Amino acid sequence: MTKNWYRIGLVGIFLLSLTLRFWGLDRFNTLVFDEIYYAKFGNNYLNSIPFFDGHPPLGKYMIALGMWLSDYIPFWHDGVNGLTGSLRSPISYRWMNALSGSFLPIIMAGIAYQLSYRRSFALLAALFTAFDGIFLVESRYALINIYIVIFGLLGQWLFLLALTSQNQKRTLYLVFSGIAFGASVATKWNGLFFLAGIYLIWSVGWLVNFFSNDITDDLSAYTSNNSPFPSISYQQPTNQNLSALKNLAQIKFKQIILFLGMVPATIYSLLWLPHLKINPKFGFIKVHEEILAFHERLGGNTPKVHPYCAAWYKWPLLTRPMAYYYQTTQNVQDPLPVLGPPLPNGTGKVIYDVHAMGNPFLWWFGVGALLFLLGMVIIQVAIPSVQQKRLYFPTKLSTDTWIALYLVLNYAINLLPWVKVTRCVFIYHYMTAVVFAFLAIAWFVDQCLRSYYPPLRVVGVSVAFLIIAAFIFWMPIYLGLPLSSEAYKWRMWLKSWI
Repeated sequence: MTKNWYRIGLVGIFLLSLTLRFWGLDRFNTLVFDEIYYAKFGNNYLNSIPFFDGHPPLGKYMIALGMWLSDYIPFWHDGVNGLTGSLRSPISYRWMNALSGSFLPIIMAGIAYQLSYRRSFALLAALFTAFDGIFLVESRYALINIYIVIFGLLGQWLFLLALTSQNQKRTLYLVFSGIAFGASVATKWNGLFFLAGIYLIWSVGWLVNFFSNDITDDLSAYTSNNSPFPSISYQQPTNQNLSALKNLAQIKFKQIILFLGMVPATIYSLLWLPHLKINPKFGFIKVHEEILAFHERLGGNTPKVHPYCAAWYKWPLLTRPMAYYYQTTQNVQDPLPVLGPPLPNGTGKVIYDVHAMGNPFLWWFGVGALLFLLGMVIIQVAIPSVQQKRLYFPTKLSTDTWIALYLVLNYAINLLPWVKVTRCVFIYHYMTAVVFAFLAIAWFVDQCLRSYYPPLRVVGVSVAFLIIAAFIFWMPIYLGLPLSSEAYKWRMWLKSWI
């Protein structure tokens, strides 16, 4: 794939992402799901009204910025409501999220490219991200989860760019990476997992470097095979052995402490200042104590606490998505229902549902691809360890093994901490982890499409087709389009989805 076609592809995916997020953005002239908190909090910032929230402030700053800028935009002012505390159109408190979320596929493409220097892998990563449901839903409303992921992935992308740069340019990338990580944590605390993922992969890089300098690799032929599975042959570009991750050992410990320790902590602290000025009741330490107490009071992770509570092990299999909005009408000509309960059962013939649900085939295939990569990593270590009768760590890792390590470690660090969480959690908490499943299935499909074996190319095309077709099929419940009762039931494959 030429550079020009790659750029055209990325522009096309961005425009598609932008269109999906802005089309019908004012469809529901009300507050949807947690907009009842975050849109109001954004308005509170603009009007210096004190309030308490259970999360750091940056996500609400972004919503407030969109509201403030919309006052200077000569359109988007039809269909106003006063639900935020001021008369505003729903677009005014949603458009900043829609614009920001549109860039997520581009950031994913940047990460994929830095991991492999394969444009096909990067383009697939962008495409699959654009065809997910929960990220589309979260981007279309005044919610804050999208900012955790955007800033966290941006921090990782900038770090990968730093690995392939030198001197002042590397320092600049590291500084901006630290700023992005600080912004992610300043949206929600679980943004810290993105930074922890970088700590993990950096540690692995130094381990590989240590073993390379200290031990002779008797099995270098085994581990340096460009293909992670010898049975699959494919055309290899000249830069197949390149990956930004192979330069991890060039980042020194003091740089990690300064740029990925002190810089994020400083940015996180500074971003609290406007909030603390408007809310002087609690100081910096006290507000964190109050937030922690707030989450501890949320109770157990059962439907008795909230009907959509979903333990962490339900997320990868997508067994309990979440309805953000549900209303019914008699026919599509009726005004859109924005307030009050739905019509009694059997009365409403048209359903408007906004479901925070991932693209099922993208999520399921993504988990399968991650398990494949995990097995690949285990084989790289387990088989040589058995042969040498000692713990063995390969000293020459192929590009695809580095990709596997990066994706598996980041997925694990974003999912496993939730195992010990006893408060009610929801499907959207999985957003920080599932993006690495998107990268995993994009890598797998890319491997198949580049294979010499026609059956594998058929597998790659089939997986990509199913992901795209699934997005189109479930798009009405992502965008809140009117559905008949029958069409709605067709899309609710599991009873637990309702």
